[in-house]
Amino acid sequence: MQPDPQSPLGKLMATLPRGGRVEWIGLRPARDVAMVEVDRAEAATGAGLAGDRYQGGSGKRGVTLIQAEHLPVIAALAGHAQVAPATLRRNLVVSGIPLVALKGRRFRVGDMVLEGTESCDPCSRMEDALGPGGFNAMRGHGGLCARIVEGGTVRVGDAVEAL
Repeated sequence: MQPDPQSPLGKLMATLPRGGRVEWIGLRPARDVAMVEVDRAEAATGAGLAGDRYQGGSGKRGVTLIQAEHLPVIAALAGHAQVAPATLRRNLVVSGIPLVALKGRRFRVGDMVLEGTESCDPCSRMEDALGPGGFNAMRGHGGLCARIVEGGTVRVGDAVEAL
């Protein structure tokens, strides 16, 4: 539940220091297959990204996003020098904007308008991907699931802006 937008807490939660940027895009063509890195992706309203396994889904998880700034944290907690974005199986890696602040809000990414629906918690597959403890290394850093309110194109380098 979001606080009243006019309350002091609501005003604090609505104030973001700056916008962000798309750093990486990946598609999951099917369950248990490697991510495919792309420079751009097309999104359909209420569905998902073309070529992604969640393309025809309910829409709550139409796009998954993870914070670029969290990748080094996850790597450190999992005992790795670095972690490739594809390992974490999120569609978009974004930098510069706190994703947690977009939960329950609408925001623009490229030509798309998204709405943050829920935290993108890690799954048990992170144990295989990151090794023992990988699930816990990602807890609190898994990113955000979003519904596609307006479809469009997203490209590496596009802005991410709260609406």
